[in-house]
Amino acid sequence: MRARIYQPARNAMQSGSARNHWVLDYDPTGEREIDPLMGWTSSGDTQRQVRLRFETRAQAEAYAKSRGIDFVVLENQRRAPNIRSRGYAENFVPDRRMPWTH
Repeated sequence: MRARIYQPARNAMQSGSARNHWVLDYDPTGEREIDPLMGWTSSGDTQRQVRLRFETRAQAEAYAKSRGIDFVVLENQRRAPNIRSRGYAENFVPDRRMPWTH
């Protein structure tokens, strides 16, 4: 049984860059099957449904080691901060160089 430990990416509706938790989930061991009658996808692999959340990476690693789970830690790439000096807010400052015309 092999597991992945990672910080999930933020969803598209979040504007912040904070990632507050780490996730341990298991790699799929069996293939999915298509039900011939309904067309639904199913699998007999119940570990695929397990997703454990931890506050820190160390807690997730300690859990995996204590249970004898082989794991891989996936490091995510950090974004550079996108800070523009006087970007959109420049439209509303009182000391504009040019008058605002449409």
